[in-house]
Amino acid sequence: MTMRRTLVFTGQERVELIEEALPEPGPKGLLIETRCSLISTGTEGIIFARNFAPGSHWDNWVSYPFRVGYLNAGRVIGVGADVDGWRVGDRAASRGGHSSHVTVPADAAARIPEGVADEEATWMGLGKITQVGVRRAEHKLGDTIVIIGLGLLGQLVTQYVHLLGAREVIAVDTAPARLEMARAHGATAALQMTAAEALEPVRELTGGQGADVVYDVTGHAAVLATALPLARRFGTLVLLGDTGHPEQQTLTPDVVTRGVKIVGAHDSHPPMHSSTWVPWSSRAMEDLFLHYLARGRLRVGDLITHRFQPEQAAEAYGVLQRERATAMGVVFQW
Repeated sequence: MTMRRTLVFTGQERVELIEEALPEPGPKGLLIETRCSLISTGTEGIIFARNFAPGSHWDNWVSYPFRVGYLNAGRVIGVGADVDGWRVGDRAASRGGHSSHVTVPADAAARIPEGVADEEATWMGLGKITQVGVRRAEHKLGDTIVIIGLGLLGQLVTQYVHLLGAREVIAVDTAPARLEMARAHGATAALQMTAAEALEPVRELTGGQGADVVYDVTGHAAVLATALPLARRFGTLVLLGDTGHPEQQTLTPDVVTRGVKIVGAHDSHPPMHSSTWVPWSSRAMEDLFLHYLARGRLRVGDLITHRFQPEQAAEAYGVLQRERATAMGVVFQW
């Protein structure tokens, strides 16, 4: 085979499946034949709809043609001359895009453990992104937590904080299907409402104190101002959803009068280090996520709701726009 197929955004709400030359892995790289790739619904939805402000970091990043995707799993079919530890036929998860074949540095790929399906392994990048947020929150045993927005990232945050021993995990979303999924993965309460409507219910569930940690995982600029009051005095708000319109996000008096701390978390943040413990690099966080999947301590297979062929890409992205309340994991099968 000398060609590969790749999904490319060619403009606002325009996606094409193109053919191009099959790349070489390079001396330190791997060539991976993709089995499946997962749509990052938040990131790719914003880019597909071009739902971001001119001059924003999104605007500076996205130009056409835009090669889309970063959640990939497949089989190694080419190994660079300087690569040790990988063989043709190994299963690998990577941050490769929506393409029939991807090349990645060997040290940026992760071996998929036995018992973890390829579709499950595609979630690895999201598992790392959510770990950045969860680690930045600096949780304590017995924390009470509110998670606003139960999309892909919100579902993973729910599972992570459950693993960490949260006392209460309060899920807030307007979509009942998302709340049902959160309940099945560790949420102790599900509030079908907006963050603006959740203040009194959250106070009731937390004995009037508010949450130790609030996660805004919505990507909607207006939510920040309604999420801040849900945190307790000197509590923390983790801003994990990356909005396309940061200029519309506003603070409330809670930051000053109640000392609520805002923590930003993003995929691009540097690895977490400690002087007395193992540095949590991106690679280490991705490996931990796959380890939890293999042990059954995290579950993502039951979060996959749609499967498409690459030729159906326009339909897939259309589903994400029309059916956001029910669409969760959307996979391309290559």
